[in-house]
Amino acid sequence: MTGLIIRPVAPDEHDAVDALIATAYEFDYGPTPHGEDELQHSVVRAERFEVWNAADGETGELLGSITTPRDGGEQLLEDATPNELDFRLLAVSPRARRRGVGAALTRHVVDLARERGLRRVFLKSAPNMTGAHRLYESLGFRRDPDRDGLVIDGVVQFDLFAFVVDVDPIASTPQEQTS
Repeated sequence: MTGLIIRPVAPDEHDAVDALIATAYEFDYGPTPHGEDELQHSVVRAERFEVWNAADGETGELLGSITTPRDGGEQLLEDATPNELDFRLLAVSPRARRRGVGAALTRHVVDLARERGLRRVFLKSAPNMTGAHRLYESLGFRRDPDRDGLVIDGVVQFDLFAFVVDVDPIASTPQEQTS
């Protein structure tokens, strides 16, 4: 997408990020209770992780968000390995769909992994998030069913699909597959 800026969340944007994520997920999947997951709140995530925003370069409108670990910091997913960069909570405003925002945010994570000398990007996605799965696969991600499920304290809590993409230290981004 032309004119898209990906940058760290600003202190005054946390409420807007939370609203964007809630709207995006509800648009696709209906209302979902978050229970006790404190990481559903951008201000909490930003204390320990990097919250990235995608904004329209001309208007400044918030279009999407994604969260990654800090360089050398704790990982978001318990079963991520030390040579992987994991991410969570990729969300794109329903008004910004089909403009390349989700792909740009995902490529940003791959570029971060490359910059940090990591060999792979790892994520988990709910089984019903088929649109997200198509996006990941178009960017070269492949399913890793041996790592499915949300793992907490070493125990799988519920179903999630695992996806990985190897980071090529030579190429700038994984190539999109053409149909």
